[in-house]
Amino acid sequence: MITSYNLATLNALLNAAAFTCVFLGYRAIRARDFQTHKRFMLTAFTLSAIFLTSYLTRIALFGNTPFPGTGLARSAYFALLISHVGLALVIAPAVIYLVVLGLRDQRERHRKIAPKVLPVWMYVLATGVLVYLVLYHFAR
Repeated sequence: MITSYNLATLNALLNAAAFTCVFLGYRAIRARDFQTHKRFMLTAFTLSAIFLTSYLTRIALFGNTPFPGTGLARSAYFALLISHVGLALVIAPAVIYLVVLGLRDQRERHRKIAPKVLPVWMYVLATGVLVYLVLYHFAR
């Protein structure tokens, strides 16, 4: 049986796997291994697309999960959540654009934008896992 918790756990695992792929893709490009970079980044993009589908499914089926904490913990959680969601909305089109540039072999344009997008994408992926941990494990 599918539960909200199961989907949330899957989403965190997808974010963690995508983060790992982005990190390994970054290392590959630093080593000038373009094929490995491409494979890791396309895998990260695919994992992120699967995450989005799973996340929207969870919300449609179960709604939002309320944060049970109070006081400073609640404020800190919402600051984390707002930064995560806000940056995710901003970075998603940039990631899509970078993938398109990469697939079209427009390396010069890709190379100019990627260093700005990379840390934000990694932040969004890492904070996605952190939001899950706080909401489902630390705050209970």
